[in-house]
Amino acid sequence: MNTAFDAVDLIRTKRDGGRLGEAAIDWLIRAYTDGEVTDEQMSAMAMAIFFRGLDGAELTRWTQAMIATGERMDFSGLSRPTVDKHSTGGVGDKITLPLAPLVASCGAAVPQLSGRGLGHTGGTLDKLEAIPGWRASLSNDELLAQLEAVGAVICAAGTGLAPADKKLYALRDVTATVESIPMISASIMSKKIAEGTASLVLDVKTGAGAFMKTYPDSKALAETMVGIGTAAGVNTVALITNMDTPLGRSAGNGLEVAESVEVLAGGGPADVVELTLALAREMLACAGIDADPADALASGRAMDAWRAMISAQGGDPDAPLPVARHTEIVTAGASGYLARMDAMAVGLAAWRLGAGRAKQGDPVQPAAGVTWHAGLGDAVRAGQPLFTLHTDTPERIERAVAALDGAVDIAASAPAPVPVVFERIG
Repeated sequence: MNTAFDAVDLIRTKRDGGRLGEAAIDWLIRAYTDGEVTDEQMSAMAMAIFFRGLDGAELTRWTQAMIATGERMDFSGLSRPTVDKHSTGGVGDKITLPLAPLVASCGAAVPQLSGRGLGHTGGTLDKLEAIPGWRASLSNDELLAQLEAVGAVICAAGTGLAPADKKLYALRDVTATVESIPMISASIMSKKIAEGTASLVLDVKTGAGAFMKTYPDSKALAETMVGIGTAAGVNTVALITNMDTPLGRSAGNGLEVAESVEVLAGGGPADVVELTLALAREMLACAGIDADPADALASGRAMDAWRAMISAQGGDPDAPLPVARHTEIVTAGASGYLARMDAMAVGLAAWRLGAGRAKQGDPVQPAAGVTWHAGLGDAVRAGQPLFTLHTDTPERIERAVAALDGAVDIAASAPAPVPVVFERIG
């Protein structure tokens, strides 16, 4: 056993507000990954960091130490510049699906290593698995070949990237230490830096349906992650974006694929198009590519890249998407203008219908979810359809309807428009 440091001494140092040195952090992360530091000890350290935080230098080293526990991917042999996007997660957040092929169609390589949904936020891989034949797992050779040929890959991250993060995240999940900005930042950025992309654009959500509910917390998270990326030599910027209201008009796996295809075909909800284009412009600027993504949407180039990306991973882009066996309409209770739609409530309803999972490994229904028939500011009439609930298991409908109780406000006048993008950091 490596006895260069003592875990109890390090816990005490952080508990009392002290700083952890670089060598101490390196030892701690490696020893925990290797099983020398126990879960009980790392739980105590996580709680100490939750209350005491990590300064900039500590956080940079903590992230680097997590990266060093695994492999780093190398995209330097590609003929295209690499740029990736990460979203902190929200409701109806299908942006990765149209964004990756759109940016690829402009000349970049987009290695989008994605995850699965848990709770009210959907997972990109779950959405794409609604497409018949599509597979999430690729070897590194397959990933590189597809990036060179198509320019976009959306696939599962390999187990070799930052294994310390997987172990530490599971621990934080059961010790009430998830909501720590330093540890959230290190968790996200260790995987993204290990992934090997040259540039990274972060979509940091704020509001009711976001992980960070308040603007100050969202801004602090964005600034912290941009700082980590920049320190690691990754060209990093962040957009703080609205998640009080769910994105688009659907939440659910196959439903969101259909909406993404609408966007690639030149249609789709205005907010989804606006955010997709805003992130695409940032990604192309980071990659040093002078191109207008709106042209790529209008010309059909982005749709061509989507079809190539889906086909390359075994999917049939022309296959019909699954349709739920049962639907239920929820009507508007009054006439007026839609003044509020609570993103968390919509996400919870979609989850209860079978679109999400309560714990890792649970199955999801590809056709389950919620669609809504009016957006913020739209005029509605009492009794008109407001939501449609989709599920294969009708016994779930009652609890989904309950989740939507109080989810909307209908006012006598239209609300002031709210921007999709609030601020750029970096």
